Amino acid sequence: MVFTGKRYLDYSSFIRSKFGQRVQKISLDIGFSCPNRDGSKGTGGCTYCNNSTFNPDYCEPSIGIKQQLLEGISQFSKKYKTQQYLAYFQAYTNTYSDFDSLKKLYEDALAVPNIIGLVIGTRPDCISEEIIDYLSFLSKKYYISLEFGVESTLNKTLLKVNRCHTYEDTIEAYEQCKNKGLSLGAHLIIGLPGESKQELLDHATKISKLPIDTLKLHHLQIVKHSMMAVQYKRDSENFNLFSLENYIDFITDFISLLRPDIIIERFISEAPLDLLIAPKWNGLKNFEIVAKIDKKLIEKDIWQGKYYNG
Repeated sequence: MVFTGKRYLDYSSFIRSKFGQRVQKISLDIGFSCPNRDGSKGTGGCTYCNNSTFNPDYCEPSIGIKQQLLEGISQFSKKYKTQQYLAYFQAYTNTYSDFDSLKKLYEDALAVPNIIGLVIGTRPDCISEEIIDYLSFLSKKYYISLEFGVESTLNKTLLKVNRCHTYEDTIEAYEQCKNKGLSLGAHLIIGLPGESKQELLDHATKISKLPIDTLKLHHLQIVKHSMMAVQYKRDSENFNLFSLENYIDFITDFISLLRPDIIIERFISEAPLDLLIAPKWNGLKNFEIVAKIDKKLIEKDIWQGKYYNG
């Protein structure tokens, strides 16, 4: 595997190395819920959550998987004619249903032309041996990525944001899934309330001990129609939101502590401006911030894993 031009393993280079061409994810919303929404573990969902912040326009549960994928392909194929696609089960918890229903949904997605695999977003407490074995079976023919919302390695934070699972649940889920032919991903939110800078840096050390292949980093954003938006309005001083400059400086230190073979898929969240309350970074796009991170890594002469202590 060859990665060029970066001081970290970047996702675009990984995809081109693995597939030999551009591969685009197409987000799906199938109408799933979460156990901390429907009352089985809790109600209200995660305090930071509003799924509208990342769902494209074509994501609408009522129109079904095939139509969502075809509309997504139609949009992306205008710019790139020959690429292939991954069906991204993104919104809420995409293993949170009975096995037969899940099996049909995944197979419906894989039946659409030019879909070469699945990316499935879920929670550490919503996976079973039956689902893992089935995904492992699919992985013999398709690319199957299973992404867990870790969000924090601190139980005090997971409790505060109403995740309704523990970090021990996270560790157990990855142990169940490792060596099954799956690409394992993790999501972390950087800057959740109450976490010190050292605790945030410690996330890099702890996450590196998990058998993950990819990592998505999201800076905390306060978005409309979330419980955290209400909390922020009541007492903004409880939130230590990053400025752009501070985040870039922090994230470069974070990268230096990460295990060197983890592929970094993203560094920031990018909520729609009409939903974003804070922080507002002058409307800079993802690629512009990534360029600043690249420049800062060079300035500080650090790279992924420089200070990793495995």
